[in-house]
Amino acid sequence: MSISPLVIDPTQVSIQTSLDAYVGFDTITQQIEKKLLKRGFHFNVMVVGQSGLGKSTLMNTIFASHLIESKARLAADEPPRQTTEIQTASHLIEENGVRLRLNIVDTPGYGDQVNNENCWDPIIKYIKDQHSAYLRKELTATRERYIQDTRVHCCLFFIGPTGHALKAIDIVVLKKLSEVVNVVPVIAKSDSLTIEERLAFKQRIKAELIYHNIKLYPYESDEDDNQEQALNESIRELLPFAIIGSERNVIINGKSVRGRKNRYGVINVENEDHCEFIYLRNFLTRTHLQDLIETTAQIHYEAFRAKQLLAIKESTIPSGNQGSVASASNGSLPNSLGSPNSMSSSNGLSSSMGSPQSTKSIPAFA
Repeated sequence: MSISPLVIDPTQVSIQTSLDAYVGFDTITQQIEKKLLKRGFHFNVMVVGQSGLGKSTLMNTIFASHLIESKARLAADEPPRQTTEIQTASHLIEENGVRLRLNIVDTPGYGDQVNNENCWDPIIKYIKDQHSAYLRKELTATRERYIQDTRVHCCLFFIGPTGHALKAIDIVVLKKLSEVVNVVPVIAKSDSLTIEERLAFKQRIKAELIYHNIKLYPYESDEDDNQEQALNESIRELLPFAIIGSERNVIINGKSVRGRKNRYGVINVENEDHCEFIYLRNFLTRTHLQDLIETTAQIHYEAFRAKQLLAIKESTIPSGNQGSVASASNGSLPNSLGSPNSMSSSNGLSSSMGSPQSTKSIPAFA
């Protein structure tokens, strides 16, 4: 007589039961916190925008530390400096016993060339490559206990303070980025606009984002409670953040603050009346940092992973040959995914790059 395995019915309704005495399982949150503090956290942020918008300066301002070198010229006769390739700066920072591995991805200023066709491809490819690398580590037979997470959790998109509207290239890049990463737009150097110009500029940008159906973070979710929904709605009202960055300290009423001083007065970057930097900083570090990480894993990476695994399944079942179905079902994978030489190309196809063991190319997430 065969005995069927006992399986818990996931649809079964659990009965709410009161306890007669203290058990102690409420300490599980403390246990989780202790383990997480020992392991530390990862946060990967990418900055995207045209050259000269203060991307490096803003990151240094947000984290109150000199993390990446600014490309600004220090003298009139100094030649222009700009990021020509994607660069990553990794720092281990600690605050009140919490260790954070912060990776800042600095990208070349797009739209700087005469021919800007597909100038966004290296940025999109980098994001997808991080997903691909994570998936390869996840699918190996002897994978690491804690996979190093290099997936981009947040992309700060810098908009020039023109006061008019988004450029055509901005709209294209925003569309491409919003499909693969959490995008947070900011108006750079907003002190070059008056308060009225800034408000009108933000309204025009919001109208264009709605018209072109560009979805930005934070996203709407049925899982959010009323408090979270209200917080996210207030953030969406502020987008794009009008910000000012500065690493210098100035004296205001005898107090040293981060800001800029000119002949017209002093700008305090942490003053809500001057700019929205404090809202951006609190949003990134104090209210949504964990959600940015989870959203990357649960939405963007899952979409990438599902398409890759579906492509693997299709590539392992040749037309008219069902013999490979068994190999797909028992967990064996094509060599091209497990090979470190297999990388996603900018046109959305994965190439084996000449690896002698790669027999098939796996379509990448487009």
